[in-house]
Amino acid sequence: MTIDRESLPKQPNPLGLDGIEFVEYATLRPQALGQVLEAMGFSPVARHRSREVMLYRQGGMNLVVNAHPDDARASATEGGSPVLSAVAFRVQDARLAHARCIELGAWEAPSHARAMELNIPAIHGPGGSHFFFVDRYSDFPIYDIDFLPIPTVDPHPPAIAGTAFFGVVQYIGLARSAEWLTFYERMFGFSEIPDDQRFGVMPAGKLMRSPCGRFMWQLVEPVGLDDDDGRERMQRVGIGAPDVAAAVAALRGRGVQFVDSARLHPDDRGALMLTQLSSVAFELVHADL
Repeated sequence: MTIDRESLPKQPNPLGLDGIEFVEYATLRPQALGQVLEAMGFSPVARHRSREVMLYRQGGMNLVVNAHPDDARASATEGGSPVLSAVAFRVQDARLAHARCIELGAWEAPSHARAMELNIPAIHGPGGSHFFFVDRYSDFPIYDIDFLPIPTVDPHPPAIAGTAFFGVVQYIGLARSAEWLTFYERMFGFSEIPDDQRFGVMPAGKLMRSPCGRFMWQLVEPVGLDDDDGRERMQRVGIGAPDVAAAVAALRGRGVQFVDSARLHPDDRGALMLTQLSSVAFELVHADL
């Protein structure tokens, strides 16, 4: 099944949510992660002015690699392996969105911004991650303030096979689906998708649609006690492609490997990339973007 955004029903959108601005990985192995991202078509386009942070991009997807040792999200990673540490939501008014979430019981995440740097409001997410709120994204890129462009590099590299952010898969604790569904519904206005309307290659869990209709959120409980390590975390990023087979072929040509599709669903519905660096996983999903 594909997403037809024109046919999506209107839903309450309390934060004025309008898609994903960036996703962030924290790691103490930024070079190794960078090699994985470049194979996937992301290009390093800018460095942070004061922190060990790099901005990667392809098409409309921005991906931040945070390797700053003083950042708890980076220093707490297991053996330096990357973790999906933050997602930034585009909203109508970042301050109002942040204030509303705090009023509803969210925990405020402290800012690491220094003098003359952009202060992006954030709340805590699962497993020590953060949810950022970004506004005025149509007026000027937030990266123009805190990042220095890398010379001779195309700042807007095209996306491979027309890909774009599709959503995020979050692992949760056993019997915690109802609690997390309520969290995303109340905080952000997400709505649950019926079980018979599935996307992607992994049918497990509960799937939610953002109120803007621009991305999905999937909650996956452990299959059994042996699969439950007690950690709740954002596990992988979903990338939408209008032609999954073409995207798979292009990425395979760049050395990206995929899980055997015979174990999942047909290639035209989606494909799961093999996990890299013990923790980095991406999923291709059929989507009319």
